[in-house]
Amino acid sequence: MKKFILSFGSGVLMALLGSITFAQVPMLPQEVIMGPGYANEIYYQFTTFNAYSTSRTAFDISFKTAPGSGAILTNDGNNIVLWTYPYADTSGWTAVDTNDLYQYPPLYNDPDVWENGAFNRQSAGYPDYGWGVYNESTKIITGDSIFIMALADGGWKKVWIVEKNTVENTWLIRYANLDGSDFQEITLDCDDYITKDMVGFNMQTNFVVDYQPVKESWDIMFTKYMAWHPTGAPVIVTGVLSNPAIQAKKFYPVDPEFNDWWEAPWDDGRSTIGWDWKYFDLNTFTYSILDSMVFYVWEQSGNVYRLKFTGFEGTSSGIIDFGIAIVMGVGMDDNGQAVAELRLWPNPADDVLHVEMVSGRNLSDAMTATFSDMTGRTLRTEQIAPGEDHATWNISTLEPGIYLLTVRKGDTYATRKFLKR
Repeated sequence: MKKFILSFGSGVLMALLGSITFAQVPMLPQEVIMGPGYANEIYYQFTTFNAYSTSRTAFDISFKTAPGSGAILTNDGNNIVLWTYPYADTSGWTAVDTNDLYQYPPLYNDPDVWENGAFNRQSAGYPDYGWGVYNESTKIITGDSIFIMALADGGWKKVWIVEKNTVENTWLIRYANLDGSDFQEITLDCDDYITKDMVGFNMQTNFVVDYQPVKESWDIMFTKYMAWHPTGAPVIVTGVLSNPAIQAKKFYPVDPEFNDWWEAPWDDGRSTIGWDWKYFDLNTFTYSILDSMVFYVWEQSGNVYRLKFTGFEGTSSGIIDFGIAIVMGVGMDDNGQAVAELRLWPNPADDVLHVEMVSGRNLSDAMTATFSDMTGRTLRTEQIAPGEDHATWNISTLEPGIYLLTVRKGDTYATRKFLKR
């Protein structure tokens, strides 16, 4: 079968001389270094290849900075363990102990949902956030539970999330040693960190920890976190978590040359990429990579990247090797600047082509799509009613070949090449 490769990032079609047979999408090798013992977590951005490193153990808990969020996560990859105090609500703050605590299940972050942190795991559903209940009139989540937390240094804290004021975007937190000593009451103003997705807090130093880069500057993070082993037991793993603003998909098992990325729905889960792309080989006592697993990432600027892991050195160095390649890019003008975000799939296409413009949109304008051949000759023009930004077209009558699709909506436009098989 003849294959074509479209490089949307540069708008250039790559061909082998003398033939229209194309090789697999070339992968750009990348490497991140978490350090011995996975001491750091790495925030990686596909478009810039930037890797931002920060200490993975600097904080105990972290708070979502969005005003409407009530999510609180523990640093469970750093052996932080949380329990709801089972014997009293907040009225029992002064008499907290750990008697029989271990007979109750610990609370861990949901491996796949950012908003379902360890403190939220016992939510009964809106307006209950697990640690407190939201009041529509006051716009405040009021804490109704006491938590016991085992810290990484072996210490213990009792914790009371007093409230989250969603209007002022502030958290009020109380915590102390189990006997009430070292009592602290902290007000955390998340507007000071609103450019970040989360902000951390260290209960041993009593300091806010601004550990994340700005949320638009990273797509995936390499870190340790609590996941679920196939046996159902919780287990700390080293893997990859997704920025809440991106989507990803996993294909397994597939041929290593697989590139039909449009054949499955996108997943906005926290751990779609996860940790199980590697395994520990007991014969060689080294890590091996599943060659039949490949990922695709739809990052924040609208590009789709192919992601494939190639190496994992383990705790001795924390080095992770992988390859990336762009397989779909945003619209570019003559100067290479993005002018609109246009998604087109599948590509190559057989009989049906889906198109969506998701930026630069003006709902009062109609969308016009023009099909042309590689010489620029117009073959077909379609109109989409105002308010619509998605269309599906039957292209079965087009002859096999390479075509251009230009979509205009108001004063924005984007052009894509696509292959009709």
